Amino acid sequence: MQINRRKLFGLGAAGVAAAGTGALATRAMLDAAPPAAAASTSDPVSFYGEHQAGIVTPAQDRLHFVSFDVVTKKRDELVEMLQEWTAAAARMAQGKDAGTFGAVGGAPEAPPDDTGEALGLPPSGLTLTIGFGPSLFDDRFGLAAKKPAALADLPRFPGEALLPEISGGDLCVQACAHDPQVAVHAIRNLARIGFGKVSVRWSQLGFGRTSSTSRAQTTARNLMGFKDGTNNLKLEDAAMLKQQLWVAPGDGPAWMTGGSYMVTRKIRMNIETWDRAPLGEQQQIFGRDKGEGAPLGRAREFDPIDFNAKGQDGELAIAKDAHIRLAHPTSHGGAHLLRRGYNYVDGSDGLGRLDAGLFFIAYQRDPRKQFVPIQMELARKDLLNEYIKHVSSGLFACPPGLRDAGDYWGRTLFA
Repeated sequence: MQINRRKLFGLGAAGVAAAGTGALATRAMLDAAPPAAAASTSDPVSFYGEHQAGIVTPAQDRLHFVSFDVVTKKRDELVEMLQEWTAAAARMAQGKDAGTFGAVGGAPEAPPDDTGEALGLPPSGLTLTIGFGPSLFDDRFGLAAKKPAALADLPRFPGEALLPEISGGDLCVQACAHDPQVAVHAIRNLARIGFGKVSVRWSQLGFGRTSSTSRAQTTARNLMGFKDGTNNLKLEDAAMLKQQLWVAPGDGPAWMTGGSYMVTRKIRMNIETWDRAPLGEQQQIFGRDKGEGAPLGRAREFDPIDFNAKGQDGELAIAKDAHIRLAHPTSHGGAHLLRRGYNYVDGSDGLGRLDAGLFFIAYQRDPRKQFVPIQMELARKDLLNEYIKHVSSGLFACPPGLRDAGDYWGRTLFA
């Protein structure tokens, strides 16, 4: 049975998160905040905490990712928008309308405070995660001195064919939910609130998570039919997350402590060519069995990988240029990533081929030490490169989580 959001929660306006009356109204939500992980796919996920939701949160089924360019030249307007975004995001994460009067409660002669397409839908585990791109730290808003060294532009990788119009951006918001309409509704309303201050640079819809971020989840498959991210960092790996995921005091700058760095890559797959490749070749490329997901030479998905194991022909069971060997932490000084990517299909290219692949998202403590060396090795040697092409790229600094309803996205940066 569907439940009307406004009747269910019955809370007052969140208002601007940093403003007094709005903060008091939103604090009621905080006091009744649900656990960090939703109990079911329809329940809410807590919006507040030490780290932003949507990073180690068990990966939801659907994604709407958007990159924005800031069009206002006024710092105060940008900060005000971020405060308004935070208030709206807190409401939507609880399954409420984006604004005070919602989709139908305002004056008939005024535009509604919410677009209305999520009326009657539960929260569906919605998480909203914000990030700041390198281009935000130019001379427009006085932020140049606060740009993290780890936010250095990614190098050019061999074989990539990046399209500038779907790469980069000043700000990004990652909306994940178990219902695609809930995720789209959240992004649509943030774009509406930001009208005149930001404009959408590019966006991406995703379905079918391709990574597990909790041991309670099974390993998902990508569009090539293989289990993806078997050895991904998990919510339960507290020590590894501290070492590999979260920016620590002293990493610099201070405003990023407790945050993480997000890398996005849109990776188009040559689906039709891949589908004609023999099964044995497909398995050699990945270094895994396609059915069980076991490393070649092993029986089960989570069996330890033996890179020295040999097949009956005396050759290495896992080739030197197999994907799992080149991506494995032992090939990069122990560097790990927390992946939470999604499949995508964007129709066809007009030549009878699917425009489909993987929208890769990875979080880490420092891209220079993690994503960059891993991807450089893959770009140079990976057998999989014959079947894929990187067409979009993004890098964003995701600040720490929000303390309470008096906090707002970017407070640590703009303070």
